Amino acid sequence: MPERSTTGEPAPGRRMRPDVRRSLDALLTAAAEVFEAEGVDAPVRRITAKAGVGAGTLYRHFPQRSDLITAVFRNEVDACAAAAPALAARYEPVEALERWLHRFTRFIAAKQGLKAALHSGDCAYESLPGYFRERFVPALTRLLDAAAAAGGIRSDVTPDDLLQALSSIIDPDDPEYTRRMIGLLVDGLRYRA
Repeated sequence: MPERSTTGEPAPGRRMRPDVRRSLDALLTAAAEVFEAEGVDAPVRRITAKAGVGAGTLYRHFPQRSDLITAVFRNEVDACAAAAPALAARYEPVEALERWLHRFTRFIAAKQGLKAALHSGDCAYESLPGYFRERFVPALTRLLDAAAAAGGIRSDVTPDDLLQALSSIIDPDDPEYTRRMIGLLVDGLRYRA
């Protein structure tokens, strides 16, 4: 059996067949949806049924539940980070920043079901905070730098400042509150720009 990483991907240097890629993508999408709706302890059969694959396929890619949780988290982090350059290409810098902040807070709010697993002390999750920072800090830095260079926001805000501020305004039970708070936060970034 080919060696696999904890993301379900084949070992470096090996190519994944298209049908295997589709199954893996379906599993990650289904698991993310099931985890969001039911939590990370949801039965595996719900995930496999939603993905349209058998349990053997799931366990071949993710032998432990922690492998699946880690892969889902990384996949979602990657998608959120990848949204930053896409938004920057489509919108003016401050609007791109604001749209990404909304995207980021939706990501965080949706991951509340993963919070217990990620903070469980299980060593399988130890690398995830570093991965989170490794992906989000550069994405946010580029957005902040572009908005500051365009004169749309103040230039003395760091990604860490903004991530800390965001963590205190996210209310997963009240997305409208979070939306309003992001508006206030962006208005504050514009002050003295």
